[in-house]
Amino acid sequence: MLLLLGILGVGAYNTLAYIALAHTTATNAALLNSFIPIAIIAISWFLGHRAKGLELFGVGVSFCGVLTIVSHGDPAILAGLSLNVGDVWMLAAVLSWALYTLGLRWRPQGVHPMALLAALTAIGLMLLLPFAWHELATGAVLHLVPAAFAGIAYTGIFPAFLGYVFYNRAVAEVGAAKGGLFIHLMPVFSTILAAIFLSEVPQLYHLLGIVMILAGIWLTTGFNRR
Repeated sequence: MLLLLGILGVGAYNTLAYIALAHTTATNAALLNSFIPIAIIAISWFLGHRAKGLELFGVGVSFCGVLTIVSHGDPAILAGLSLNVGDVWMLAAVLSWALYTLGLRWRPQGVHPMALLAALTAIGLMLLLPFAWHELATGAVLHLVPAAFAGIAYTGIFPAFLGYVFYNRAVAEVGAAKGGLFIHLMPVFSTILAAIFLSEVPQLYHLLGIVMILAGIWLTTGFNRR
């Protein structure tokens, strides 16, 4: 199970997503990535878990919020999207992450979260090393400049370390379907961070999308508990 989780969550998902972004737009990638909660529910259905009507409705509302932000509130943008080979890679990444999320249910019990993450990272690195060696052997060049080191450090600390720590714990606490739904908050935090660090002014469609995403999450989690 550790081998499978390391391949799916660390080795495959990130690599497939980065390959996808080399061939498709950020809009397409963000839109396809938001299918992760839907993929989790669909695979769970085959495993015998039947989502309740309110849960499905909440996921639908949240997904519509993502669509609103990604499309800038303009349906014509969604209608004008075209699929390419990068989108196929992104769909493979979505499937990989959905399977990883569901697989966390069968992770070894009693293993400290940091030890688990270290093991998954080591497995993912062993998977990626031959491919990295092949790229370097065929002419790929690492430009070791301060900006590159800063980008690697940022990616390594926040998404690759803290993101996995919090996500693994969340799935352990609330389950795969509910934990996966919070991936829809990515556009919300992107909007907030862009406003803080890039001085971008949030538009009405941002606010509408954020409200819909939060409402969908509340419907699926808080209201259901009550």
